[in-house]
Amino acid sequence: MALLNVTLPWNDSLDLNHSYFKSNLPELEDTQPTPKNWPALFILAIIFFTVAGNILVIMAVSIESKLHNATNYFLCSLAVADMLVGFLVMPVSLISILYNHTWPLPDLLCPLWIFLDVLFSTASIMHLCAISLDRYIGIRNPIKYSRSNTLHKTMIKITSVWTVSVVLSLPIPVMGFQDPQKVFVNGTCTMNEPRFVLVGSTVAFFVPLIIMVVCYYLTLRDLQKHSTSFPQESKSHSKCSSSNISDSSLLNSTSSTNKSTLPTKKGSQRGEGRRGMMQALKNERRASKVLGVVFFLFLIMWCPFFITNVLIAICQDNCSEHLYNLIHFFVWVGYISSGVNPLIYTLFNETYRQAFARYLRCKYH
Repeated sequence: MALLNVTLPWNDSLDLNHSYFKSNLPELEDTQPTPKNWPALFILAIIFFTVAGNILVIMAVSIESKLHNATNYFLCSLAVADMLVGFLVMPVSLISILYNHTWPLPDLLCPLWIFLDVLFSTASIMHLCAISLDRYIGIRNPIKYSRSNTLHKTMIKITSVWTVSVVLSLPIPVMGFQDPQKVFVNGTCTMNEPRFVLVGSTVAFFVPLIIMVVCYYLTLRDLQKHSTSFPQESKSHSKCSSSNISDSSLLNSTSSTNKSTLPTKKGSQRGEGRRGMMQALKNERRASKVLGVVFFLFLIMWCPFFITNVLIAICQDNCSEHLYNLIHFFVWVGYISSGVNPLIYTLFNETYRQAFARYLRCKYH
């Protein structure tokens, strides 16, 4: 019996293992399956709606004859840039987020991805800048503009916008291939050349933004001057005008009214011309409101990113960690702007709304 009460060496080890197991049992019991990554699912939804919505815009401008004018051709080209953001830029950014903002792909793809990101963002602001300039010139000199504003010249303007965007973005892959340190910061794929960030942000964003805002203000001012020239017609015509937002510009409306002024009586001819001009002015004001919403949303969604990006380029190594966290958030706010425009067209424009509804039902004619 005494031998049975002897404490054997291996009994100690068994007791220790048992106590260790009990002490770690709560941790083993608390082990749960990996939680669902709802932010990633939300980002996937953003990517889907960005690509699908901009494809609908491209289809609408290509198919609907009512949308065949200079402004909508620019909007179609803008939709191409936004669609490519959703197709090429956003998925790679999502992969980087899943890897805690470290670059999981081959290093050679990093400068190419930054190049595409900057290219499409620059193309977006350049398109909006070109639209504001084009509309201001058209309203300032409607007759001269209507004679020269052909489809061929519109395509040349759009090609010029893309060319400028490519030229401004092209130094990125050149620098990245020559010195990988300029596109990598602690394993994160990001631009690491402060001088290029400062110059590029100024030339590709802030200067076009100022031009866009000034042109939009001058356009609204000239439209107000034109409307005050027809005060009586404006009041009477507003009662019978349709609620649809016309996509025809002032120039197209003016040319169409010239065709309608064929009666032999000069009085009726002048009346038809003035009423046609007032309808054209109303269409321009409505279209300007839609573009104003597009400009405003683009402004508030991309300004935080570019301001933060400039601050990081200025302070460099002395930057707070919060700035880096903010820029990861602000860049996705900017990406979301690529998917917002189709929603704006749907809410404010009946032609786009009807076209989208038909396309979703596979009715293309």
